Amino acid sequence: MSKWIEVVELSNIPVLGSRVVKTRDMDIAVFRGRDDQVYAIRDACPHKNGSLSQGIMHGSTVTCPLHNWKIDLASGNALGRMKAASMCSRSRSKTGWFS
Repeated sequence: MSKWIEVVELSNIPVLGSRVVKTRDMDIAVFRGRDDQVYAIRDACPHKNGSLSQGIMHGSTVTCPLHNWKIDLASGNALGRMKAASMCSRSRSKTGWFS
């Protein structure tokens, strides 16, 4: 059973930007879309482990800063001809906090 934890206040994530949440197992990039939609994904491109939090967000995708791979933030799948995926996490917003 999953347990929700509050990790960052939504107002602390810039629109079309990200913040990194460090966990014991991995770093998670938390992105905020133009419509305040929140996405959480492992902060590592499935291609060469580039830091996705340093990439450019556009719509519901992020472009890896290393080799321009485009990753769908909702599914974690690489877009285009590349077949790879990064782990996504469920997210929710409650009173302005992301958990």
